[in-house]
Amino acid sequence: MEISRLAVAARGLLPPLWRLLAEFGGARPELRITEAEPDAAIDLLQRREADVAIAHAYSLLPRALPAGCEQYRLMEDPVLLAVHPDTAAAHGLTPGRPATLADFRDEAWLMPDPQTSCHELTRRACGAAGFVPAPIAAATDFAVLTAFVAVGAGVALVPRMALPADTTGIRLHPLAAPVTRTVYALTRGGEAGQPRVDRVLEGLRAVTGS
Repeated sequence: MEISRLAVAARGLLPPLWRLLAEFGGARPELRITEAEPDAAIDLLQRREADVAIAHAYSLLPRALPAGCEQYRLMEDPVLLAVHPDTAAAHGLTPGRPATLADFRDEAWLMPDPQTSCHELTRRACGAAGFVPAPIAAATDFAVLTAFVAVGAGVALVPRMALPADTTGIRLHPLAAPVTRTVYALTRGGEAGQPRVDRVLEGLRAVTGS
């Protein structure tokens, strides 16, 4: 069984899936896992180099169902604004209060790598708020971005599932104009009923409660 997945799924979904499949089968799961951005993951699926693809689509960056594929929604992942407590205080943003992105137009922005859909999401969300973000750093790992937030270097938009285990030193706020990321699994048409594919899909549903 080959699974092509986005990076965040590797940490948030696949270790629990692995454990669940091991408990169900009583043996080490026969899984091979490849990390890829959503478009590349779907391409691997269509080329029959993966049996299941885990991908995502943002509410501001929709993705059409690929030809010949079936899609299974797993979860909704809200996008949050990560700020240093001092930055939040300077904007009068109290804990738990939704953040208005336009209020942060003049802040330094910490953004995902330009080759990722998460980078485009930040650009679109800020654009919808009426400004172009001024990035001072870009990284593929959200843990790096939040580490910069924790030292007051700037602000970042982070999907909740992409947050590191330790969020000390940062304040997380929902957005006044909510943005969400739908995480879903894809299979080739007609293959979801195959036992090994069905076990993975059922495991993913159990892990995400979908």
